[in-house]
Amino acid sequence: MHLTEVHQKSEHQRLKKSPFREWVDSILFAVIAAALIRWLFFSAFVIPTPSMENSLLVGDYLFVSRLHYGSSTPVTPLQVPLTHQTIWGTKIPSYLDWIKLPSFRLPGFTDVKNGDVVVFNLPVEHPDAISKYSNVLPDLHPHPVDLRSNYIKRCVAIAGDKLEIKSGKVYVNGQLQPEPVRMQNEYFVSVSTAVNEENVFHKNGIADYSQFTETFYDTIAANDEFGYIVKTTSTLAEKLKSYDFVKRIEPVFLSKGLKEPFLFPEYAAIDWNKDNYGPLVVPKEGMKISLNEANVALYGEAIKNYDGNENIKIENGHLTQEGKALTSYTFKQDYYFMMGDNRHDSADSRYWGFVPKDHIVGKAVFVWMSIDPNPTSFINKIRWDRIFRIIK
Repeated sequence: MHLTEVHQKSEHQRLKKSPFREWVDSILFAVIAAALIRWLFFSAFVIPTPSMENSLLVGDYLFVSRLHYGSSTPVTPLQVPLTHQTIWGTKIPSYLDWIKLPSFRLPGFTDVKNGDVVVFNLPVEHPDAISKYSNVLPDLHPHPVDLRSNYIKRCVAIAGDKLEIKSGKVYVNGQLQPEPVRMQNEYFVSVSTAVNEENVFHKNGIADYSQFTETFYDTIAANDEFGYIVKTTSTLAEKLKSYDFVKRIEPVFLSKGLKEPFLFPEYAAIDWNKDNYGPLVVPKEGMKISLNEANVALYGEAIKNYDGNENIKIENGHLTQEGKALTSYTFKQDYYFMMGDNRHDSADSRYWGFVPKDHIVGKAVFVWMSIDPNPTSFINKIRWDRIFRIIK
């Protein structure tokens, strides 16, 4: 057989890329690499609200691991890379929902556990849920599952757990749960005279305080007692007792049986509030329930909106599918109950219900930067003591 030798072109003979082409190739590679890292391994987030204070502060920048629970495949593939809902700095949507894919979760090396600080997509941005929760979260907009707003809370109960809150204490399966070290509660601080708020509260890292108004807190003070309502940790509350003008400090909890408006579920027979809540069982894959009126109130939205069902309706306390009344139901996925560490200033599962497993984004791991939005001086703009702080 005759073979013909193939001569390779010399380096000088090869077509060279123009500087512009090399620049475009470099940018394209960087975008693809960043998008893959963001999807498979970890993402960066910033804390915009005080719902997790004092564990996480407004202005904390976090790394969130997608590896822990396993990354989910995209549902909405037609999306501008490295965006979430809108194109940077605009209100222009960054995606098209013309194509929707089924979601699959890649293997992780752990499951969501009680006490984990978790980032998830807000379930109530489902188109059928927005109007119901506009009083609790007024700026809701409908989005596909993987592009719903990112929220961060602490998981207080996992699938199958029986949850109850008594006087602000969380009980899971009958056992009192340890409180987060930097959890923040509301306290009444009774004082003998007006105080220098800058020196007393700001100096001790207490940003959320107001003068006591008996109209709203008629159960904790009597005889026109003067004081302040502060949101802070138990450690800082104890520290305030050292001031000679502080007469007493008392935690503020709503009374058992006092029904709080806009709480989940919306059911007349339930008289729960944020401090006295439950008991309820968090749905678990394979868990079967009877669909009486109370269970429809608790679980109807999860069954209708998040469990992969079609043609489900909630009508007059009953669940129907294609016009046929359902008497029982078996859940298709796990759910979780999330609460903020700032227990009296957090719109969480107590107000909008369970978080489905397919809405879980990842586990918050550590703070890599922290910027104070209201610094006392330019030098204090960066909170140096929070950089590389492990999230517990």
